[in-house]
Amino acid sequence: MADSMDAAPALEFEGAGAVYGDGTVAVSGLDMSIARGEPVAIIGPSGCGKSTTLLMAAGLLRPSEGDVRVAGSPVAGVRRETALILQGLGLMPWKTVRANVELGLRFRHEPADTRRERAAEALFQVGLSGFADRYPGELSGGMRQRVAIARSLALDCDLLLMDEPLSALDAILREQVQDLLLGLQRRRGYAQVIVTHSIEEAAFLGRRVLVMAPGPGRVVAEVGNPGSGDRSFRGSEAFYAACARVRRALEGAVGRA
Repeated sequence: MADSMDAAPALEFEGAGAVYGDGTVAVSGLDMSIARGEPVAIIGPSGCGKSTTLLMAAGLLRPSEGDVRVAGSPVAGVRRETALILQGLGLMPWKTVRANVELGLRFRHEPADTRRERAAEALFQVGLSGFADRYPGELSGGMRQRVAIARSLALDCDLLLMDEPLSALDAILREQVQDLLLGLQRRRGYAQVIVTHSIEEAAFLGRRVLVMAPGPGRVVAEVGNPGSGDRSFRGSEAFYAACARVRRALEGAVGRA
């Protein structure tokens, strides 16, 4: 049993669906498998169920049909080793950067010295060691983004879920944070799923790009992208070719909608 669990995907959807209280079928018949340590991007038009998919993976939304499994076990609620970064980041403006990074560890009832040690290491990894006593309102947008990433790193996650976390950043800052995410994922080896509306971002961060379409939400195409995983990829011909493949798949999804 242990061997089979070790070989299980980091995240798996099998015929999964989600229906909201007003009867809206957000996702239905969703099949998806993400390997351990694999970076995957999900892209699709608005209303195709991308955010709903992440909420089910994080244990914040119970599927109405099918199964959602993480590391081989059914998702029955919030999981300690799963980290989620939402578009709004969820930073507490009245708490310092250090306190924001420690927040998840407080919910786990970790000792104070453990919280402080993990927060310091996470802030170091995102380049914010000197800002631990600042408040979010004193930071730039890119720095606040890194605080949210540090909070996830402090949890020592094996699955990082991100819902359009970089959409509010300008082009240069967005690329800088993309580079940071790329480097952290490679060093720490967790599975990473990013939902995005950006074709370029999907092609840069996703070793595979999954394209979703609405009516109801489901995966309609998969674009292999083995060249991703290095900063130099962004300026290569292979990157532009990957963007073109993702664009064609996305146009097909919009056409289906």
